[in-house]
Parts: sequence; structure tokens; C-alpha cells
Amino acid sequence: MSDELVLRGRLVTGSRDVADGVVAVDGGLVTYAGPASEYPGSAGPADTGRILLPGLVDLHCHGALGSDFSGGSLEASQSAARYLHSRGTTTLLASLVSGSPESLVRNLMVLRNMAGEGMIAGSHLEGPFLAAAQCGAHDPSLLREPDPALVTKLLDAAGPTLASMTLAAELPGASAVVDLLASRGIVPSLGHTAADTAAAAEFLEQAAAGLAAPTNRTGRFRPTVTHLFNAMPSLHHRSPGPVAAGLSAARNGNTVVELIADGVHLAAETIKLVFDLVGAANIALVTDSMAATGLADGHYRLGSLAVTVDQGIARVDSTGAIAGGTATLLDVVRTTVAAGVPLQDAVLAATAVPADVLGWSSRAGDLRAGMRADVVVVDAELALAGVLRRGEWVNGLERSSLNPGPSNSKD
Repeated sequence: MSDELVLRGRLVTGSRDVADGVVAVDGGLVTYAGPASEYPGSAGPADTGRILLPGLVDLHCHGALGSDFSGGSLEASQSAARYLHSRGTTTLLASLVSGSPESLVRNLMVLRNMAGEGMIAGSHLEGPFLAAAQCGAHDPSLLREPDPALVTKLLDAAGPTLASMTLAAELPGASAVVDLLASRGIVPSLGHTAADTAAAAEFLEQAAAGLAAPTNRTGRFRPTVTHLFNAMPSLHHRSPGPVAAGLSAARNGNTVVELIADGVHLAAETIKLVFDLVGAANIALVTDSMAATGLADGHYRLGSLAVTVDQGIARVDSTGAIAGGTATLLDVVRTTVAAGVPLQDAVLAATAVPADVLGWSSRAGDLRAGMRADVVVVDAELALAGVLRRGEWVNGLERSSLNPGPSNSKD
């Protein structure tokens, strides 16, 4: 028997904006997504105040709801992932800050279990091969030079679930690690770096070439820049640095730049400028969320460092450096739109682009027949109304409150 769920409203994805659309779901998959006028069943009454978005995809988040993915607890990490799902991020990479080799191995194995359960799309290593001068919210005592032998050990722990690794281009041995990562279909990401323009550009070119090799079967073909502008030298007219290299590579379509567009890490004008310069198809909106996401101001931890959150801004106690974000990805989309970016462009950068980076374009990041039924329902102000993940409501809303009328159900 069919148990099809039908949602009606304005349908906005990275590729289309349908004023009166329908998304139909059955068996955890989308069975129809398009104009209501072309839907073969009963769509119920139109609802101009509702917007249907694809499930959001976050390539860079460290935790939520009091839990840090670097804490090593399966239960706490599961709690963080469930909270992020309920706020609209239906696909995510769990990010780990720099740690000892032993802790990274342990945490990667925890995340490997979560990926096997389908709770996360995989893991992202942010370090430990980072520049000390740009360590940000990473413990400088845990940073080290790139080491292919250590990378191999980490790959063994993560298995096929490690998706991305951030490292600094200028460190000795970085080139060998980029080659190793790319050969395994793992996305090298330029970040926490003091590289000059030439070194940063060479890193991105090498990573793109490695991912394009015929042996790469993961579907991951573009490197990324970890939170562009943050934890790297500022763009200067006589020393443009990694910011210029990242923007140029993104403008050419060879790289995706991450933006933490939460109103704290970047000014609204900067967000709009990057969209204008490189286009939404080359941007991935991310949160860099940490344990305080979803909770009140207070004292938290990010890896080994103590962090205080005040007025929603997280800072390392010992240095004052910004220590990740406290916004959800839907919050970031809302802030991006408020900065003057069209809604469709913001949605593209929070769905299809990061899904493509993951090699997941056939299952996440869009709403098409046959794709996973990940749907975020918002109102005209982009306030959250409901989240459907793999065909199941994950935020406690009643089915009847979002299904406007009869469907094709035979029950």
C-alpha cells in the first residue's frame, strides 16, 4: 500500500524556483518534485506562506547541544547529529579539531560507526597539519608537520568514511599528503594557512588534478578552501595570499570556498562580495558549529581548549580567538539572504554545492524523483516549520500539520 506524503508550497532548490510546487514522498524517497499543476495526484490547497527546500548539507561542523565530535563519545556525538538534523541539516560531515594521533584514531572510529548508521555522511579532519601562526581555535601544542605515515594510520581508522582534510599548503610535506589524500578520493582543503598566493594556488591545482585522476571513484572532484578569510592572512594589495588564490580558483570552477556566513565570522558585505565574484555554484555555506550550538551562552570546550560563549560568539579563553560558530546552517542561509544574496543562490550554496563536494549529488542536495526524501519546510521569513529526513519527520511535528490535504494514500 502507498503511504505517500504530499507537501505543497513554493519549491526552491539550487536549480529552480517554483511558485506553487509539490514534493511527494514515499518509502524514504522523493517520488515527485515540481509544479503543482503537473502533479498527477491530489495536492491539496495552495499554501503561499510555505517554502520547501532540499535538506541542507554542512561540510564543516564540530558539534552541537553541548557535545563536541572531538570528545570521543558515541552517545554525545549522536545527540549532536540528531539536533543538527532536526534544525534542517540532514546531511553533514562531523569535523574533528587537531588532536593527538591516538585521540584522532579513536574519534575517527566513533564517527565511522555513525556513518555506518547513516547519521553522518562521513568525517572531516581539520588538522593537525596546520600553521601555528594561523591556528585559530586549535591547540598549538597539538600541531605537527604533514606526515604521510600518520595520514595512512588515520585512513585505516576511518575506512571509507573520511571525506575531507584541512591542511596548510606551506608546511614541509604538505604536497605528499595532498597526493595521498587525492589518490584515495579524499578532498584536500586549504586552511589555517599562512601560504603566499603562489603556494596556495599550487596546492589547489595539485589537489584538483589528483581528484580528477581516473582512479578516483568517489565522485569528489574539487578541493575546498576551509572557511575563506578566517584563519589565513587578510587580502592585501601587495600580498594577496591564500584569499586571492582561493577566489581565483573558485571563479574558474576548480575549487569550492567555504563561507561561515553567520554574521560573526564575515561581514554581510563580504558575503555578498564573494557571491558576486565567484558565483553560488562555487561556494559552500558552512557553520563551523561547536558544542554551544542550540544552547545558551556559557562555558564549553572545543577539543582540548576551554571556550566561552557570550552573546552567541564563541572565543577561546586563553587567546580570544573565535572558536567556531553557534549558528545552524538554516541560520546561515537566513543571514546570507539578509546580506543581499538571492534565496536560490543561498540554497544552492547550502545544498547542491556541498553535496557535489561529497560526491553525493545523486542522493542529497536537491529535490528530484528518486532522491532521498530530505526536505526542510520554512515560512516566508525562513523560520523553520519542519524537517523531513529520509522520509521521516525528525523534529516532532505532526504529519497532519504539514500535509495540506489528501494524498494518494490507500490507507
